[in-house]
Amino acid sequence: MRDIRTGVAGLYRSGETFAIATVIDTYHSAPREAGAAMAVSASGEVIGSVSGGCVEGAVYELAQEVIGTGTAVRETYGVSDDDAFAVGLTCGGTLHILVEPVDPTTHPDLGEVIADVDAHRPVAVATVASGPHLGRRAVIRPDRADGDLGGERLNQAVADDARGMLAQGRTGILRYGADGQRRGDELEVFVQSFAPAPRMLVFGAIDFAAAVADVGAYLGYRVTVCDARPVFATAKRFPKADEVVVKWPHVFLAEVAPEVDERTAICVLTHDPKFDVPVLKAALATPAGYIGAMGSRRTHDDRMARLRESGVSEDRLARLRSPIGLDLGARTPEETAVSIAAELIQTRWGGTGRPLHETDGRIHSEPLGMSLTR
Repeated sequence: MRDIRTGVAGLYRSGETFAIATVIDTYHSAPREAGAAMAVSASGEVIGSVSGGCVEGAVYELAQEVIGTGTAVRETYGVSDDDAFAVGLTCGGTLHILVEPVDPTTHPDLGEVIADVDAHRPVAVATVASGPHLGRRAVIRPDRADGDLGGERLNQAVADDARGMLAQGRTGILRYGADGQRRGDELEVFVQSFAPAPRMLVFGAIDFAAAVADVGAYLGYRVTVCDARPVFATAKRFPKADEVVVKWPHVFLAEVAPEVDERTAICVLTHDPKFDVPVLKAALATPAGYIGAMGSRRTHDDRMARLRESGVSEDRLARLRSPIGLDLGARTPEETAVSIAAELIQTRWGGTGRPLHETDGRIHSEPLGMSLTR
């Protein structure tokens, strides 16, 4: 729901009942992952998408029914012989979708949830996705949980597990016994995590950095551009960046190091040893999931030598993606930004980087090192 929250907030403020359809689970080559959402108003307005067009018509009709009845419904969409092109998924995947009625009475915490997401505060929404309590919700934050999923034991188990998922930015189904036992599987609870957006730290206020900041924002990163030169590091030159900082890169990185995690992307675009060697040394000491540096082969060799001389170990140097980006033949800043974005996506999902028509097997996979099973 993160990507449609502005429209949802408007519907919520109106006070009228509307419906939110959310992908809660997928199988095989489903077009969108868990958490994708579509809102439908009583007047027929549609915001968002659950499948990129495959089943939106059927979900729209179901949402109108849910608005009328006030009762949540779970539905499964996949390929069927008769209906594959009418309400099915032509890609061969399966979507499990939960459609819920929403208004200030049925979901009194939604306004606060949206405010938390806007303010980059971690929050998760847990919804019973099967059984007699279908549609019951709890809102879970690091320091408190509000709502009732159907029993105190279940509330406590889900709150504990949801906080673990929230810390990792994971969204998916958890399974429990009927009374919240962790060894059971009679009951499903969908946990949608709204962890703060991952950070992208771009060092070097050059034209390539502007393109990288734009594509980073498009991919959902919270983008910071940092450069020690105030004449270049201006908000006007980087309109898509969330912040532009005038500081020596390694000094700024030391200040924000406690916020750097496995989802953080660090892009060093300075190709000036006095800037990039200190900041790369600091970056390679963090748990950042992606660290890349721009430069020619000659620049790369010189930089690696300088980093070794400064005491950086070979294990840490192996994490550095330099020259940055995938080999797409990029020339312009915009094309280079696309190649960097491609490498970021590959790093997250574990793709081969090869043309899809040269591969076989599943197109979509789970992120590396991240599973939605408990």
